[in-house]
Amino acid sequence: MSPPAITAGSTDFKRINRAMAFGGFSTFALLYSVQPLMPLLARDFALTPAQSSLALSISTAALAISLLLSSVLSERFGRKPLMAASMLSGGLLTLLAAFTRDYTQLLVLRALLGFMLGGLPAVAMAYLSEEIEGGSLGLSMGMYISGSAFGGMTGRVLASVISDFYSWRMALGLLGAAGLYAAWEFWRSLPSSKRFRPGKGGFAGLVDGMRKHARDAGLPWLFVLSFLLMGSFVSLYNYIGYRLLGPEFSLRQSAVGALSVLYLLGIFSSVWAGKLADRLGRRNVLWLVMSLMSVGLLLTLLGNLAAVVVGVGIYTFGFFASHSVASSWVGRRARPPQALASALYLFFYYLGSSVVGWVAGYVWEHGGWSGVVALLGAILVAAMLIALRLRGLAPLDSTSPTPPG
Repeated sequence: MSPPAITAGSTDFKRINRAMAFGGFSTFALLYSVQPLMPLLARDFALTPAQSSLALSISTAALAISLLLSSVLSERFGRKPLMAASMLSGGLLTLLAAFTRDYTQLLVLRALLGFMLGGLPAVAMAYLSEEIEGGSLGLSMGMYISGSAFGGMTGRVLASVISDFYSWRMALGLLGAAGLYAAWEFWRSLPSSKRFRPGKGGFAGLVDGMRKHARDAGLPWLFVLSFLLMGSFVSLYNYIGYRLLGPEFSLRQSAVGALSVLYLLGIFSSVWAGKLADRLGRRNVLWLVMSLMSVGLLLTLLGNLAAVVVGVGIYTFGFFASHSVASSWVGRRARPPQALASALYLFFYYLGSSVVGWVAGYVWEHGGWSGVVALLGAILVAAMLIALRLRGLAPLDSTSPTPPG
């Protein structure tokens, strides 16, 4: 007989929330800390913008692959050990990156970082779902997701500020040390799994599950949508820094990094869009919130700094709203194995970050910011066409009392 699930207010519940806040914060702070540093890497290693973008793209590509593999490995080695190893190696690899002698060494370490970090997001939600009772699960999930979003924002801001006054090496070194501390806090705070039962699917089950989801009428389109949305979002933040640091605006590195504070809008918009989708239906909300991204993108073409900041803010608001609606639609539509459907959504999500983020670097080199806007605009048009197509998708359960979709 399984031990009782953990409920809100208990000591173990508080320990889990503390551990997951550290886990989400550290993972995404380490992953995205190099994004505002790309112009500095380009200067120090004599790189093109597309080459410097590989410091992030290679990590997210490795993370995408790791997400699928880690879910299988955790069935054999357990949830907590894999998550803790992920965090420990992430801190260590970021610390080592501060001492690299050339860009090739940095890319190798960043690829390893992305692969190792995949162990936490791939397993965290499975751990929470197993250990916490249903009525308390939403709070714990929210704690983890909030920590992840806040970590991604803070990693960017801290890296920018530290590199502005010291160097990018100092920034990575301090963030790596913070990652090691977070790993220790995670290990000592998180209770060991009590309700975990090793799975039997293995890699054969992974392949079979992929085939099932590929045959669904809607899930493949949602996976493509995640590729396009995340690819466009990362590209905007990748190259807006080059423009703001350039002669048109001549901002300091720390000021450019502070733009990541706009992520706070995303934390709000993801909750707002989720509630709106529950009321009006995902098929009626998705294309509308993506339209906001288009408005924000066009505002960034203006030569006024305030207009650019407002445009990036609207784009960020619309992206997180779109991601919230699309990812929840995957959860509503997926049939067993449901966890694999979420993993596939995240696989394409981070793959889009890598591929589109890298391609946009070449567009920036040859077409400047207007070229990047044209590319991202075309991607958003394709995403909205997919969203409009999904409006005609028949719901799996037409008798559901909530809006279909």
